[in-house]
Parts: sequence; C-alpha cells; structure tokens
Amino acid sequence: MIDHIAIITGVQDEADAFRRDSSATRVASPLGDIRQLEHAGKQVSVLCSGIGKVHAGAAALYMHSQFRPDLLLVIGTAGHVSSSAGDCFYLQESLQADYGTLEKFAEHDGFTHYNAGVWPIGPPDWKPFTSHPMPEALALPRARIATADCFVKCPDRSGYLRDVLKADLVDMETAAVAQIAALLDIPWAGIKAVTDGANSESSGDFQANLERAANRAASEAARFIELL
Repeated sequence: MIDHIAIITGVQDEADAFRRDSSATRVASPLGDIRQLEHAGKQVSVLCSGIGKVHAGAAALYMHSQFRPDLLLVIGTAGHVSSSAGDCFYLQESLQADYGTLEKFAEHDGFTHYNAGVWPIGPPDWKPFTSHPMPEALALPRARIATADCFVKCPDRSGYLRDVLKADLVDMETAAVAQIAALLDIPWAGIKAVTDGANSESSGDFQANLERAANRAASEAARFIELL
C-alpha cells in the first residue's frame, strides 16, 4: 500500500509546479523547505534538493529518515537524446552515466560503465535501476534516463548516451534517487518532461521551456498519484 509519497526535484520551479494552489504546510530542513500536502487521499512531501546527484541522494535519505515514505518520486525536466516520440515520459529505467573507469591503454580507450557502487575494475557489468510499474491508465511513453553531474549540451555526448547506454533522456538527479531507493528497498518512480535536445541550443531552450515542462511533469505526477 502506497500512502505517502516523497517528491524530489532538482529545480525549485519543478517542485513549485506540483499542486501549486493546494493547501500545504511547510517544514524546514537542511536541504530547504519541505511542502507537505494531501492529494488523492495520500500524503505527499515535496522537496527541491538542488541540482546534482549528491543533493538528490541526500534528499532521498533525508526524506526517508524523516517521513518513511512508501515511494520516492522524481519529477521535473530532462534533455531528450533519442528519437522516442513524446514530450513527457514515465521513467521506466535509470542509470548513472558517469560511474565507471576512464582509461586509455592497449585496446582500452574511453569510459567503461559499471553498476553504481561496485568496484570499477574488470569486465563491464551494469544494468539500470527499474522503477515502480506505471499504472496503465497513465499511458505515458516509457523511457530510460541517464543521470550525470553535468548539463549536457553536446550532440556527441547525446549520441553516446543514446547509442551506448540506450538512454532516451538525460538529467542530473534520477539515478541517484533510484540508487538510494534500492539501498533502502523501497520503490521509486519518475516523470520527466522535455525542455531541450541536449545540444548546443540547450541552455536557451531549457530556460525558455522550463515553466511549461515543469507544469506538464507536475500534472502527470498528480495523475500518477491518483492512480496508485
């Protein structure tokens, strides 16, 4: 039974977009104010942790220690790196795109990926984190998201994420939350709307599309909670 959901975002606009006009209480935390409200008969705690994997992982641990949520939910925006159709996606899988070994010797040249937290030595062996199943009535396109501590605005990097890691989207938070969820043995989910194409235009596109994408992801997150 999922009765309490903890929502984590990297950007304040993404957090504010969720049920913006609903009555809520605010609780101070070391990571920022946590907005607590009820939606669809469930308790929801919303925290903007700040951008990046460290902030997101810390937020997931803090929310778990304080509220014991039944599910961690990442919402907000992402860059689109594949040809998959859609502008808002249910995150079926996530992986850390920057965990592994950077090497150049003999026949080895480049980055070798490993499961986050394991020894980054030996044959590559990695698989993505799998999210809580999407309610069929939500009917969003499913995606794999790659998470790294860098804002991608390079077509070559986008192609690498798409072709090597089979990612559809890129962000800076989701896989860190998923890893904490796995360590705590609780489910996680994610809903992300697209702001940019992770290319040379991304800085401007992100700013231009942030409000629209944040609102779209928040709206779908509200529907997701209603369907749980």
